[in-house]
Amino acid sequence: MTQTHIALTETRDSRTAGAELGRGIRQAFDGAAPDAVVVFASAQHDYDVLLQALAQEAGTQVIAGSSSAGEFTNLGRGEGQVSALGIRSSDMKFAVGLGQGVSRDAAEAARQVVGAFRERTSATQTYRNALVMTDALAGHTDALVEELTLGTGGDYRFFGGGAGDDGRFNTTHVFAGTKSYNDAVAALEILSSKPIGIGVAHGWEPAGEGMRVTEADGMRLIGLNGAPALEALQVHASKTGQALDLAEPLPFFLHNVLGIRSSEGYRLRVPLAIGENGSLHCAAAVPEGSVVYIMKANANSAVQAARHATEAALRGLSGHKPAAAFVFDCVATRLRLGRAFEDELQACAKLLAPAGFVGCNTYGQIARAEGQFSGFHNCTAVVCVLPE
Repeated sequence: MTQTHIALTETRDSRTAGAELGRGIRQAFDGAAPDAVVVFASAQHDYDVLLQALAQEAGTQVIAGSSSAGEFTNLGRGEGQVSALGIRSSDMKFAVGLGQGVSRDAAEAARQVVGAFRERTSATQTYRNALVMTDALAGHTDALVEELTLGTGGDYRFFGGGAGDDGRFNTTHVFAGTKSYNDAVAALEILSSKPIGIGVAHGWEPAGEGMRVTEADGMRLIGLNGAPALEALQVHASKTGQALDLAEPLPFFLHNVLGIRSSEGYRLRVPLAIGENGSLHCAAAVPEGSVVYIMKANANSAVQAARHATEAALRGLSGHKPAAAFVFDCVATRLRLGRAFEDELQACAKLLAPAGFVGCNTYGQIARAEGQFSGFHNCTAVVCVLPE
């Protein structure tokens, strides 16, 4: 049996906020300590102070999570807040892993994480999953997901995302125990005797012809079809009657993301800024030689994507009732939709009820599960449902 408690606080004092969350979780479990806590916090907080107060009141240091760019639960959402999920379960075991130096050596960071997992070589019939939060600004997230998969022999499924910092794109942190870290990845291993559901969807579709990436350097997209990448977006803006302000391009970028074609569909990448010689700085790497499309969507597309991801996650429970869920979507989705982002969250809440959810807006989303669109994404809804 799995018990959960979901909390969201607007308290801006970090020590008070952490104590409030921890005390609420402990009270919800009749004074017993949770087996694990997942927490997402605005960049307005002092993370270490928050985490230490949370651990003291909750009675556990099995804590994982990250800084975020918008916090929410099924009961509400906002910016500058802290959302948390306490879990107490007779069917699940938890461990926290931390890997540092992602920007220097993603493979080594993945090895550090996997080294903290409980049952990498166990032959028991356990469902192995892990929540993974990484400093996406450190880069190499695609490689990190691959290394985590290799390090666990393909026996684990992963979900989560890139830590945020309230949309500043300056410095992000992940949480492990009572400490916060940047240039790092944190994971909460979840070993369960019951299946856990994961669903992924984005709702975007191509708005034109595909273009070959003729030059790229990590997150910097330099050339499309042999011309500066920016030119393709300028042509698209002209054809579709949209305004592309070179001094303030983000509003255009949020409505015209790039989709990398793959056998599973289109993996999204959000342009964030214009670089030298018409290059584009993207939220995640765009592989040289790949084929990309300028994509289109609307508010209803995002709601449908959240609905599809939640339905897929619920199907993954194989008939078990949901206890609680994690929901992740991109900060770009929140900025593009504005208040309509609440419609997306309401779609998730309606399908999961009476269970609730906790989550945050991230700088990219992580999903690696059979039957799902796997890898590192932008503007994509990722839902993970825990069984009762």
